[in-house]
Amino acid sequence: MNITDPIYSDENKAREHFEAVQWPDGPICPHCGVIDQATKLEGESTRPGVWKCRACEKPFSVTVGTVFERSHIPLNKWLYAMHALASGKKGVSAHQLHRQLGLSYQSAWFMCHRIREAMKPAKFSGPLGGKFKTVEVDETFVGGKATNRKSRRVKPKTAVVALVQREGDVRSFPIRKVNSRTMSIVRRKQVSKKSHLMTDDSVIYPKLGKKFNRHSTVNHSIEEYVRGDVYTNTVENYFSILKRGIIGTYHHISNEHMPMYLAEFDFRYNNRSDLGVDDTQRRDKAIKGAVGKRLTLRRPDEKSLAQA
Repeated sequence: MNITDPIYSDENKAREHFEAVQWPDGPICPHCGVIDQATKLEGESTRPGVWKCRACEKPFSVTVGTVFERSHIPLNKWLYAMHALASGKKGVSAHQLHRQLGLSYQSAWFMCHRIREAMKPAKFSGPLGGKFKTVEVDETFVGGKATNRKSRRVKPKTAVVALVQREGDVRSFPIRKVNSRTMSIVRRKQVSKKSHLMTDDSVIYPKLGKKFNRHSTVNHSIEEYVRGDVYTNTVENYFSILKRGIIGTYHHISNEHMPMYLAEFDFRYNNRSDLGVDDTQRRDKAIKGAVGKRLTLRRPDEKSLAQA
């Protein structure tokens, strides 16, 4: 990151960068979806960056309909935080951003979670794998040491399953129980049956493997880790990065927020340098992913009031 770049210190320059990334073909009205049919408002009483759609006659800015909408945090600080999370292989803590950006810890935490929402795919393009493709599957447990869980204050570990297509993408999910039924549900939604499934020798996989074109295993119980092209090193490498990030950067992740952190690590892996994506391109992909994901806070009693 070149911290001398004006986009990290000048809010107007940052806004222009957001507009260039989100609107490469001209401003898009978030209200009616019309492209390049807006007029920039430049009156003295108008704040910078406001446009008015000629089709629906409604005003808008580049932040409307995104995770940045109604935020009082300057866009240059949002851009800095997005670059930091997109380029940090093991993530960046909210405490670090709160010190670097001069924000409260609460504001930095707020930013990080909304950036993770931007990194999360709106929907998957389709199942992983396919004909002549190999998908590695493994599970791990995230949390404190077993000796520490004797205390009532320490919750049990969270089970996480990861599906990695070799030379392709990863998809990871927290699951309640590690058993053949749960894994079968994940498989049915996320992996093509035409794939070559690669697993370890866990007892939950033989039944699952029958649903695929091929199923190969490595026997970790006898210290077998590679047999020709049969291995699960790719998915285990992903887990290594995930756990180093949790232990070294975040220290603790609650079960409630685990999917958001997994989305962050998946995003960086799926847009890694081995696939030709550099830090700047990864940051700009996150900016594009922020569109259509406005998050709002709702009071606990609003749901009951709506149902009354």
